[in-house]
Amino acid sequence: MYLFKALDAYPYSLEETMESLNYALSYDPENAEALLLMGKVRAYQLRDYEGAKHYFELAMTQNMEMGKLYIDYSYVLILNEDFTEAQRLLDYAITVKGTDKGWMQWLQGQIFEGMFELKRAKKAYKEAIRISKCNNLSAFVKREMERVVEKLPKKKNKKKSKKKSKTKRKEKSKNRSKKK
Repeated sequence: MYLFKALDAYPYSLEETMESLNYALSYDPENAEALLLMGKVRAYQLRDYEGAKHYFELAMTQNMEMGKLYIDYSYVLILNEDFTEAQRLLDYAITVKGTDKGWMQWLQGQIFEGMFELKRAKKAYKEAIRISKCNNLSAFVKREMERVVEKLPKKKNKKKSKKKSKTKRKEKSKNRSKKK
């Protein structure tokens, strides 16, 4: 009952969330859902990534098949710049039934972007859009990909520059003939 109160209150009433969550964990300190929510509060409200990692790890030891755990846990690892650990977790999470594979690909893009491998990030975002089953995720990832594309170095197109130089030469010769 306290877990449902905590889930209902999160993230709008943090005081009520924490009170209910503490009661829930005092009754059952091994409840994976309550541990997951405590990790989310630590990560997203308190920016205590190390504390959040602790709760996510505890939740994982209680229920490794809880697919929704891996999205938040991976994202916290990325925010904490633990890219190698995040990659290992994603590699495992993709094999767990019930994980949202579209979100997993977005997280893969986040890892690559964090490591400044922008072309690989773009490729991962494209794959996330391809396998997404949700319009909100697709729209979100498209915006993420646009942001990454802007960061990529601009290519100089040699064909265009050759065409420009030819047209400039033609214009100069026309101007010369008009002056005569």
